[in-house]
Parts: sequence; C-alpha cells; structure tokens
Amino acid sequence: MHWIIWFYLAVLVVLLLLSPTLAKLKAALLSLLLLALSSWWLIDRLSGDGINSATLYHLRSDMEGAGVGDFGAYILGFVALVLASLTPLLLLRVRRLRLPRHGVPIFGGFAALLVATLVSSPLYRDAKRIHQQMQPVDYSAVAPEYSIPGKPLAQRPNIVWIYGESLERTYLDEDVFPALMPNIRRLAGEALDFRDIASADGSGWTIAGLVSSMCGVPLTTAQGDENSMGRMGSFLPEAFCLGDYLKQQGYSNHYMGGANGQFAAKADFLSTHGFDDVRDLAWFNQQKIARSHFSNWGLHDDVLLDRAFDRFLELSHAGQPFMLTALTMDTHHPAGHLPVACKGTRYRSQHGNIGLLRALKCSDRLISQLVDRIRASEFGENTLVVLASDHLAMPNDLSHVLENMRRENLLLFLGKDIAPRQVTASAGTTLDSGATALQLLDPAIDAIGFGRSLLASPRAPSASVAALKADGRDYARYHAFSRSLWLGEQTRMLRLDQEQVLVGVQKVQPPVLLEYDQEWQLKSMYLENTSRKFEEADPRHRLAYVDRCTAFEDGSADGQWCALLVDSDQGMRLFRDDQLRRGIAVDSPLQAFAGPRPSVRQSRMISRQPRHTGPGQYMLELYAAQRPQRGFWVEAVSSSRKVVVAQQWVQADSEGRISMPLGLDHEIDDLEIRAWLSHAELLAIDDYALVPAAPEHPRS
Repeated sequence: MHWIIWFYLAVLVVLLLLSPTLAKLKAALLSLLLLALSSWWLIDRLSGDGINSATLYHLRSDMEGAGVGDFGAYILGFVALVLASLTPLLLLRVRRLRLPRHGVPIFGGFAALLVATLVSSPLYRDAKRIHQQMQPVDYSAVAPEYSIPGKPLAQRPNIVWIYGESLERTYLDEDVFPALMPNIRRLAGEALDFRDIASADGSGWTIAGLVSSMCGVPLTTAQGDENSMGRMGSFLPEAFCLGDYLKQQGYSNHYMGGANGQFAAKADFLSTHGFDDVRDLAWFNQQKIARSHFSNWGLHDDVLLDRAFDRFLELSHAGQPFMLTALTMDTHHPAGHLPVACKGTRYRSQHGNIGLLRALKCSDRLISQLVDRIRASEFGENTLVVLASDHLAMPNDLSHVLENMRRENLLLFLGKDIAPRQVTASAGTTLDSGATALQLLDPAIDAIGFGRSLLASPRAPSASVAALKADGRDYARYHAFSRSLWLGEQTRMLRLDQEQVLVGVQKVQPPVLLEYDQEWQLKSMYLENTSRKFEEADPRHRLAYVDRCTAFEDGSADGQWCALLVDSDQGMRLFRDDQLRRGIAVDSPLQAFAGPRPSVRQSRMISRQPRHTGPGQYMLELYAAQRPQRGFWVEAVSSSRKVVVAQQWVQADSEGRISMPLGLDHEIDDLEIRAWLSHAELLAIDDYALVPAAPEHPRS
C-alpha cells in the first residue's frame, strides 16, 4: 500500500487518543478499516491484483481441491494483521490527552480522514473497478466479431497441448535466470515461438487461462451469483470452444491434470465443451499411486507426464485423431513443489536459495522430456505439440524479481511442417492461442470466439487489441458478451425441468432469484442468500423467485415448487408446480396487492449431517436458544432424493422447546432436518434429538 495510507492511519490513531468523545465508535470504525485492509492484503497475496475477476470467480465457485497448505505463511501473516487490527480497541485503555472542548471537531476530523483513507486505499480502487465491470454494457457492436468456425479442417493431425502452470516465458531470460530452463529454451529455438503474449482481464488464473485460450473469450463472473458452479447445469453453454470444434471434425478430446477437477469447475468446463475423458486427482487416486507422489494440490508432474506419454501412445495406436491436453502443477505459486524424480535438483542463483527455482528447473526437464519423446515417437510427424503457460505467474517467491522484467506468456508450436521462427505478437493475448492453432491446421481458419490468429499482420480490431488499451472501455463490450454466454439471450421464459429451472439455455438448481430491469433484460441471477437479496432488490425491477412453495405460503405443506413474481407496481402472482413445468413468462400480467412487498423464506439446516433412519414413528425434539417470535416450518427431507417426508408448522414454547411427530414408512439413508425462515429471523438450535415415539396402549 502507498505510504500515504500509512500516514493517514497514524494520524487516525493520534485523533483516537486526543479526545474521549465517541472514543468507542472511533476505535470500532478504525478496527473495521484495518480488518478490511488486512483482508485485501491476503487476497492480493493470492491474486497478485487485489480483488479482481479471479477473486469473484473463486469466491462463487467450488473451492474444493485448493492447496490451502501452500499458503500457510500468508495465512499466518493475515492472522497477525487481524490481531493488529484490534489494537485501536485496546488503545481505549490508554490515558489520553484531554481536549474536551475540541471533542466534536476532533471526531469530525477523524471521520473525514477515515473516509479519505478508504478512498485512497486499494479497497476503493478495486470496488470501483469491479462495479464498472459489472455494469450493463451494450455489446451489440462487438457481437458480429464472435466467430464460430464451421469449415472442415484441411488436415487432422493429433494435437498435444501442454499447459505449464504459471510457466511464463519470462523465466527463459538468461540474463536474470542463467541456465534455469535450457531445455525449453532449446524447444523455443525449434518452434514457432510467439513473444509478448499478454493475459487479458478475465484470463489470468488457471480456469480462465483454459477458457481464454480454447474459447477465445474472457471468463467473467456472470450476473449475480451465476458462478456458484455446483448449482449450474453446464459451464458457459453458449460458448463454442476448440474442443467443440474438434469434436465436430471427428476428434476425441482428452484431459490429464493432477489437481482436483472440481476446483474452479475445470471438469465442468471440459465436459461441457467436447472432452470425452477427464483424468484428474480423483482418477489418479484410484490408480494405486504411492502417496509420496502427491502434494497439497494433487499428483506431482513426474508421474502425470509419464502417464500423459502412455496415453499419447494409446490414443495414437487407436487411429482416431485426438487432442490430448495436460496441465502441470508443480510450479504453482507461491513456492512450487519438487516431485520424487527431482529431489536432487539444485540451482545456484544470485537471488538466493529459492525453492521455486528448483521447481522451475525440474519442470524444464520433465516437460521437455515429454515433448522430445512425442516428437521422437513413430507418431511424432503427425502430431502438433503446443507448449503454453496457462497464465502469468501470481505472487510467488520470485515476485520481487519478476516485477522488474518484461512479463510474457509462453506459447510454442512444434510440428513437422512448422518452420522454427520467433514472432513478436502485436497486441496478442492468450485469447488468440486457439485461433493460431487452428490456422496452423488450416490456413483458411483464423478465428474462434473473439480470438484471432497471431500469424495475421497487421492485427485487425479484436478483443486482444481492446484489452491492451489503457482505458478498457472497448474491452468492456467483450466482457459483457462473454457474460451472456452463461444463459443465452432468451431469459424471459422459465420452465421447471425435473428438479431444475431452465433459464435461457442454463439449468439451475433452485432456490434462484432472477432480477429483471425495466427493459426486461436479466440484470442479476442469485443462487445464494436469495431471501436477503429479495428484500434488498431494486424496487423498480421485476423479481422472479423459484423455490419450494413453503418459502411463500404459511399453509403449504406439499413440498412442491412455486414461482413468485413481484414488480414495482404492487403486482404479484404465484405460479404453482404444474404451471412451472409447462413454462411461465416473467412478463405475465400480475394481480395487485396492498401493503408492503411480501417477504420470503429460505431453508436453513438444523441437522449437522444426514443420518440413516429406519421406518417407524418418532418425535423430533428441538431446543432453540434463539427463535422467531412467530411460527415457522420445520421439515424432514431425504437430501439426495429431495423428498419431503414430514413437515409441520411449529412455534416454540416459552422455554424454546419444539416437538414434532415424524412418521416414516420406509428406510431413509440421508434424513436431514431443516427450518424455513426469512433472512432476518434468528434460529439457534442448541440441541435436537430424534427419538422413537412411545407406543400407544389401547384402553381396557
């Protein structure tokens, strides 16, 4: 952070100590600011760019599979900053200078400086940037540039595409890193070697690097919470990517990566876009590989790349053209990993004994061995090898060196008829990688998505050209178009398909809240905290809320689906399950209602985990330390089958006890207990039990 922030913070501490007037409020506000800045510091350590598109994406997608153990130092630093952030509260005990007559002016100065500190901080900069990115933008001017290749390929060689994790070309600089990567430098001299390849916004982390290079579009956070990937039916279903095109041309597509495919939804992306076989951490865990070959992130690269060569031979012998994509992992920030095959690797450097340098030297050997084995094989002449970084390196143990260097992604093409040469790309980014590969296969095909072949000279107007302009205004249109690829254009009709809602071309697991502006454009789609978002939505917009009917009705106990439409003119309409299955239009006429906009409920889990329960009669006993003042629904549900097996409207007694009869006529493996409450209602269950009901004895 800039020195001015530190100066402002020091002055705020002095103003806190100068006067006892509203001291507790001043201390609390200063601590909140320090906590926010501490959180920003941790995020910046992970992203390298503060709170950006990657941050939003990962917060909204599945974080399972992240190698949290690699970031222990950052987490410890964050804990220390959090503790330091509480210091203003401790300063309340310090004896202050007494200036009682000036207490109010001092507080005014404190408040003004607090606002100035916030505005001067990276928090404000990043919030402003994200806000601008999420604003509705008319993308009609760039929509005609979106290219879907349809021409048959002139030739169909096999393709092996190797992504080196954070393996930017910058590491090949011999002046800074002498003899660090001699083998990949050799390959660069034998390849079509592109220089100055940048990472456009929306392509600077692993899944975004895959999407940008294969689909020619930036990966965006879609409207609202669309990137809650566990609730989405498919990944960018309207995008047309390299895997989709090759599939049409008779190729089979295969992926091998040592990390968890669920992390950042890589597996969902691949399976949506033409990949027949995805072998990730889950697959390798079933292969009886020794645990010494795994790190916090997954399988080490020595085993991965050996298996990739075996897979290459297997697919080549099969005779069908294929693309085999491999993604390495051991050069992941911040410090990298050394696999078993590289335990003896050493690298003497003027920068010190840095583990990441050893990991880079190891990757140089392992990746080049795979490329050499492929090229030397009997199938080498019929294979196009692509070696590329997935993105530029994020903050790592060499950031202090890299920040003073010419940063560029790695992009090499090696093949029988590809003459070795070096090409300095004019306004080229990873968005153009897939289009360049296609033109090497067929000179008549030079575009996919917004990507344009890097072999074209001069460069035509494109997303990459717009991305590298300083103001970024033109690039916002490409971002907006890419955001629309999650749902498509036709989003004013909703239909229930089995247990999911069809919104445009996307299937979404309810509950879901859709917010439409006054032109009937879908402004936001929310999948998390939907009841709170419903209360906070712009009153000028029409809302469509899909959930169990229990969310809307006090008298409903059928567990079916309903959709509530509400608009700004005091109009409302509730559609039931059978209507939803036929399809409803969100611009349907509504009925007028009086009073405030109705509130909605959202289910909250009471049970800690699903439990096996046999058939019989039970009593569910709950004790609520905090509970709503009015009644609410409690239900028992089979979580995997989404079947409500019992439901009752309850109200706690004066001591917080709730009793509910529960009868099961069959065995349930995954019984869960949940309550339906609005976002403002509090429920704290201290204890609960499901006990067999006492049998009733007939009277004599």
